[in-house]
Amino acid sequence: MGYIRITEENIDREHICCAMSNKQSDMKKLWLKERFAEGLVFYRSEERGKCFIEYMPAEAAWQPLEADGYMHINCLWVSGSLKGHGYSNDLLNECVRDAKEQGRKGLTILSSARKKGFLADPKYLKYKGFRLADESDPGIQLYYLPFDEGAEAPRFKECAKHPHIDESGFVIYYTDQCPFTYYWVPRLAEVAAENGVPLKVIKIDTREAAQNAPSPVTNFTLFKDGVFVTHEIQSDKKFLALAGK
Repeated sequence: MGYIRITEENIDREHICCAMSNKQSDMKKLWLKERFAEGLVFYRSEERGKCFIEYMPAEAAWQPLEADGYMHINCLWVSGSLKGHGYSNDLLNECVRDAKEQGRKGLTILSSARKKGFLADPKYLKYKGFRLADESDPGIQLYYLPFDEGAEAPRFKECAKHPHIDESGFVIYYTDQCPFTYYWVPRLAEVAAENGVPLKVIKIDTREAAQNAPSPVTNFTLFKDGVFVTHEIQSDKKFLALAGK
């Protein structure tokens, strides 16, 4: 199967695999457009479906990392009928080739000890030679694939190692990097108001804010009374269950 690189020249006419609607696609495309000049790369399969990789220099990534010289993979996603054909390998191999050509130290990506939603599969990463570099209190892990055995391992910034905020009630931090937040965050705010659940929503809208966020995952993080709850984007029903409603 062939692959298409999404660029400033073709992004307005090409679909984005991870979006669920036109409005979500528009928000994701706007976020991508603002990142291309920073070195972001987005490849997807020619066949429609969730089969793509998105990566960028770690210095420009919207993650609280200390990983200068590495290439950070924002997302590597192959699902549905496209799984099991080696497409993940194709996409990862292209990322490795590109990163080496740019003189990068290696790759970084977020994962966990056991597979969790919105994070890379640790079994696949280990199979491909990735190593554990660092871990935050909630069990979110930073994996890396060094190109040189002497390369210094990357790590989380201290703000992400021990996620905590000084806020009561529920607090959501999110970005437009993941199009699913465009639908679910306003929906959660709506049901919280309807059910009398205290909820504060904080949009991370700059790279500086993302790189100093109080969580290792900036796409979406839910806190309750200052304590990290989850990085997984919640449906309205799941959120109300957490709130005891």
